[in-house]
Amino acid sequence: MKQQNLHLFTHALCPYVQRSVIVLEEKGVPYLRTDIDLANKPEWFKQISPLGKVPVLTVEKRQSLFESAVICEYLDEITPGSLHPADPLEKAYHRAWIEFGSGILNSIGGLYNAKDAATFENKRVELLNKFQLVENEISGTPFFSGGRFHLVDAVYAPIFRYFEVFDLMMTLAIFEEMPKINSWRSGLQQRMSVHQAVTPEYPERLLKFLRERDSYISSFALKVVV
Repeated sequence: MKQQNLHLFTHALCPYVQRSVIVLEEKGVPYLRTDIDLANKPEWFKQISPLGKVPVLTVEKRQSLFESAVICEYLDEITPGSLHPADPLEKAYHRAWIEFGSGILNSIGGLYNAKDAATFENKRVELLNKFQLVENEISGTPFFSGGRFHLVDAVYAPIFRYFEVFDLMMTLAIFEEMPKINSWRSGLQQRMSVHQAVTPEYPERLLKFLRERDSYISSFALKVVV
C-alpha cells in the first residue's frame, strides 16, 4: 500500500492522543505531529476538527479522522501486521477491555476533579474496584495477554502514566494487592513507543494542570517538585 501523508494533531496531556501516538510508533509509520492549545484553538484547527477536540488525524490533507479508537483501528488496518489478536473472539475480548479502559479514564477525571475528601475517596474506591476487575482478567506478562504488545496495551499505558505522577503526590493504595497489574505497568514503562507518546516535560505539565484544578488533589500537587 502506498505510504500516506499522515498528520496527527495533539495535546501534551491527552491520554487519547497518547494511544494514537503509541500505535503510530508501534507500526513504524512516518507522521507529522502538531500540538494544539485547546484553550486558544487556531481557526484553521476548527476547520479540520469537527468537534474541536484532539486527537485528529488528517490523511493526505483531504480527510480528517477523529476519535482515538477510530484512528487506532484505521492505522492498524492500513499497515502490515495487526495489533489485534488474529482470533475473532479474542479480538472482540480485547476490544471490550479497550472500551473498559475509556471508562477508567472517566473515573480518573472524576478523581482529579473531586472537590472534597469524601468525593475523592469515593472515586479512589471506584478506581480500585475497576482495576481489580482488570487484575482478574490479565492472562500474562509483560503485557495484557502475554509477551506480545497489542492495541489494548496502547490504551492502558496512558492510564497507568497518570499514576506515575499521582504516586509523587500521595499514596492511593490502589495497586498494592494487584501483582499482575504491577508487572504490566512495569512492562509498559519499558516500551519505547510508550516513552515516545509524551515529552519529558509531561510530569511537570500534569502537575501544573492538577494544581490549577481547584480540587482536593490540587493541594497535594502544590507540594511536589519535579
